[in-house]
Amino acid sequence: METKTKVVVHPPLPAPTTFRMSPTRPRSTVDLEIIVPAYNEAERISTTLLRTTEYLELQPWSSRVVVVDNGSSDDTGSVVRRLSREMPGRVPISLIGCGRPGKGAAVRRGILSGTSRFTGFFDADMATPVETLGVALEHLEMGAAAVIASRHCPGSSFVRHQRWGRRLGGMAFRALTRSMVHDVHDTQCGFKFFDRRAINQALVQCRTTGFAFDVELLHRLQCEGGRIIEVPVAWTDHPSSTFRPFRDGAASFSSVLHMHKG
Repeated sequence: METKTKVVVHPPLPAPTTFRMSPTRPRSTVDLEIIVPAYNEAERISTTLLRTTEYLELQPWSSRVVVVDNGSSDDTGSVVRRLSREMPGRVPISLIGCGRPGKGAAVRRGILSGTSRFTGFFDADMATPVETLGVALEHLEMGAAAVIASRHCPGSSFVRHQRWGRRLGGMAFRALTRSMVHDVHDTQCGFKFFDRRAINQALVQCRTTGFAFDVELLHRLQCEGGRIIEVPVAWTDHPSSTFRPFRDGAASFSSVLHMHKG
């Protein structure tokens, strides 16, 4: 007797779901856009935004502050969203995310998503006085490609010094980068502002995402003929910095050595 095999036809499997990050909504054009890369900055981001917007509201140029949440595990994003709704005044605060780790990645995403004539970044700890923006804008208006705060050029000072370990590491790092970024005393101070035309061209070529990002960015600016102005500042070290000397310091040295070989 012949046995018939029953064929079971299964319905086709659903196509795998593709997850995409929603694009950053275009922001209206202003004269100056300030990028603040933030990683677990919930405790101090309120003070940073209040001090910054209070200063900006007194200036003749239009401006915006853009906080880039670099994968924070605390309430950084919630705090920024609340302040953007509650704070009065003519200086808007925007929040965008950056899933790729590293200060360089956060700064790159923030700057390239904007359209302002001038743009730049400073650290959430505000180690450099916000009033330095006035000097930076003057130089940018006169044609500089970049204006950077410096802790080591003539006229600078320290309100509070770093610990000895970080100071020694900084000296070694400056010696290593001297041949890559010419006539610049301090590549790592977290306050840098740019002409949009110069910075966009340099940024799209940058590959470094960590703390050595500043070196590559300034190097590429100089290779394109951009003029970099150093501004002396009274700088204050904050012990709660997210920079970790051993891990981040070693990674930064490795990145710069790789740039030398390239």
